[in-house]
This record gives sequence, C-alpha cells and structure tokens, in this order.
Amino acid sequence: MNNEVATAQPKGMADFLSKDKVKANILQVVGQKNTARFIASVVSAVQNTPALQECSHNSILSAALLGEALNLSPSPQLGQFYMIPYKKKDREGNVISTDAQFQLGAKGYKQLAMRTGQYKDLDVIYIREGEYRGRDRSTGKHKFEFIEDDAVREELPVIGYLAYFELLNGFRKEIFWTKAKMVKHADQYSQAFNLNEVKNKTPKYSRVSYEDFLTGNYPEKDAWKYSSFWYKNFDEMAEKTMIRQLISKWGIMSIEMSDAYERDMAVINADGSPSYVDNETVNQHESDLSQANTVDFEEVSESVSNEVTAETGGDPF
Repeated sequence: MNNEVATAQPKGMADFLSKDKVKANILQVVGQKNTARFIASVVSAVQNTPALQECSHNSILSAALLGEALNLSPSPQLGQFYMIPYKKKDREGNVISTDAQFQLGAKGYKQLAMRTGQYKDLDVIYIREGEYRGRDRSTGKHKFEFIEDDAVREELPVIGYLAYFELLNGFRKEIFWTKAKMVKHADQYSQAFNLNEVKNKTPKYSRVSYEDFLTGNYPEKDAWKYSSFWYKNFDEMAEKTMIRQLISKWGIMSIEMSDAYERDMAVINADGSPSYVDNETVNQHESDLSQANTVDFEEVSESVSNEVTAETGGDPF
C-alpha cells in the first residue's frame, strides 16, 4: 500500500506540472527548450524525497522555479539548493499545511558569489585538531599551521571553520569559528537541533544531548528525531553558516544574490514573495518530527526576525 501511495503522489506532481496554466508559468521562467528537463527534475526530486510527497504542489513548484531562475540545480548531490518539507501548525498543534521551503546550500552561495565576477577566491577550510595556533599578539588575527599530509590530516577531528574571500581588487577578509561556537549557534537558531538533552512534555519529542547523539547513545527507534542536516551533515551546515556570515557582512552581493539571500529558508508564494513560515505560528517548538524517511525533513526555516538580524550576527545559518 505504501508503495502505491509513493508512486501515486509523484504521478500527481507530474499531472499538476502538465496543466496548461502551470505549464505556461514554467515556460515563462525556463523557456521552451528547458521545460521538459525542468519538469523531469522536479518529479524526480519528489520521487526521491518521501516527505516532499506530502507538500503542496504549488510550494514545490515555486521553490523549484526560484532555483531554476538562479540557474542552480535541485540535485541533493550537488548541494546547490534544497526543497525542504515543513509542516506549519496552529496554536493547538494541528497541521495547517505542509509546504516546501527553498533553502540554499553552501555550494549555491559559492556559485552565486563567483558569478558576480568580483571574487578571486572564496572557500571554507575545516580546521583540524592541532592546526589552530592562537592569535597574533600585534594584530589579533587567528594563526594556523596546516598539516601537510592530507591522509593524516583527514583522520583528525574538525575543531573549527575558517571562511575567507579575496576580491579581484585585492581586498581579503576571513572569519574563524570554533566548532564549539558553531554548535552553540545551531542550538540557538535551529529548532531541529539541541545541544543539551530535551525532555519535552510529550515524551516522543524528547531528544538526547548532541554528545550522546555523536556516541550513538539513543534508542534506534528514535533515529527519526535526528534527521536534521545539523545532525546528519553538521560540517556542510557549518560551511553554509560561515559563507552567509562572511558575504552578508563584508562581501559584494549582486542583485541576484541578494534576492536569493532574502528568500533562503522561506516558502515561496505563487507571486514569488517569501513567507518565513516559522514566524507564522507560536507553537513551532514541536514542529513535526514524524517523518523518519528523509534526512531533509527536520531542517526547518528560521523566523523572519532571525533573518533580519543577519547584519548584527544573529544569522540563523
């Protein structure tokens, strides 16, 4: 029965995308030449991500069209942007709707930055144990001594993240965060991630501490509670956080990039405007954890207030 439902829903998406009015909207954005490819990629994304099959067709289409307009691929393997399922609830905890959010990945940010033609280099380096050498006493800048042997280096734990860019005019900026700072950042801004143990009033929503998660000290039946990217792919989320922090404060952003930045982690409405669904309901702390099948499901959007505070260091990513 489950297989029948999973098959029917992507077929429903394909039928939706084939409607004349919908197809006209797609043609307007992607053009005749790319329409078939675009529809195939969207249907494939829905087919391969079980939780997306519960999302409204319009929200999936809007998120995919934004990615297409930015010339970014929805392929999870490329990590340029993701369509993240999100259940919006009312004050009583009842599900109002399930929508797909548009979320840029670290590689998407890099792509958009390099397209400005202003960046000579842009990257995030994982700092390994033993490579951090403190601060320069005269400048206050962080010092590093990298391990030359890559085979040895990659076996060492990550203890921090160094993000930097260099513009064609010679201006260079870098920032460094320890992993401990990044963990606290995730704990503060992501509902889907917890540093310390959480004992919820509804026991099935309780979580162990991040330390216990890393050591596997939790019941196997509770694995679905830890499907957030912050649990499953912490370093990639940290990389995105560093790039957002760096570029939004010191980098050059094109109109295209600024637009993508503003729509990151939002549900895209039919008219192209972003809705930060995490800000539309009070009772979001228990945002639905019941989708065990997908690594994407738990990565929920942050509130619009978090988005606005990016300039003051309150950036959720």
